Amino acid sequence: MLGRAIESVLSQTHAVHELIVIDDGSTDSTDALLKKRYRDVRHLTIRHSGVSRARNRGILAAGGEWVAFLDSDDYWLPKKLERQVDFLHNHPQYLVCHTNEIWMKNGVRINQGKKHRKYEGWFFKPSLQLCLISPSSVMIHKSVFETCGMFDEQFEFVEDYDLWLRITSKYPVGYVDERLVIKTGGHSDQLSEKIDGIEGYRIHALEKLLLSGTLEGEFLLSALDVYREKCRIYMTGCKKRGKQKQMQDLGKRMEKVFHSSQPQFL
Repeated sequence: MLGRAIESVLSQTHAVHELIVIDDGSTDSTDALLKKRYRDVRHLTIRHSGVSRARNRGILAAGGEWVAFLDSDDYWLPKKLERQVDFLHNHPQYLVCHTNEIWMKNGVRINQGKKHRKYEGWFFKPSLQLCLISPSSVMIHKSVFETCGMFDEQFEFVEDYDLWLRITSKYPVGYVDERLVIKTGGHSDQLSEKIDGIEGYRIHALEKLLLSGTLEGEFLLSALDVYREKCRIYMTGCKKRGKQKQMQDLGKRMEKVFHSSQPQFL
């Protein structure tokens, strides 16, 4: 899969300034593959720390003003960067841009649900429900990270959901409505296959955002509404399963979140 991902970058119709592979402490033959077939590709190895630190390492190492990500199990179609660069040239108001994508699972194409609809412009509110930007489709100007921060390395999961909330609360996002990324799934080592109770992780991300004090007005009200509803559903599930400790813990966290938000409405 790594070779396929690299080849999809090298085959772009728009020239690639630099390609950096971050090896997150892999124990397979990644190093040998890169040395044998891709000597001109910049290769950085870090101690196994998770996807957030790996992406952050790449952001810091990148020399260009714009950064694009590509997970090793996904790949780009040849005109992906060309279409985005053209779009950004014609829409200079955007510092973030994503594209549509094709989803494949176990080699079979699957349809995206209505809830996964892609957006252009200001779409913080729909982003509160779930992650609407694929890391493998996005291009971001480096100045955005200076404003919003990078991936939170404390999050083992939903690190992209956390970042997109911070970004969409401050920036409109451009969108190229073309399927320019192939997103694959179904393999046993896929990170998303290991997530149990993803809503619990999203609740933690919402708490972090709400406690940061950076939201105001409609964005704050919308975030509180979604947080309240996600907590209600999560508490209902805990009650059915007799998870009293989790219910008590979440109740205390909710009290803290709503207490911290009250002064902004006085």
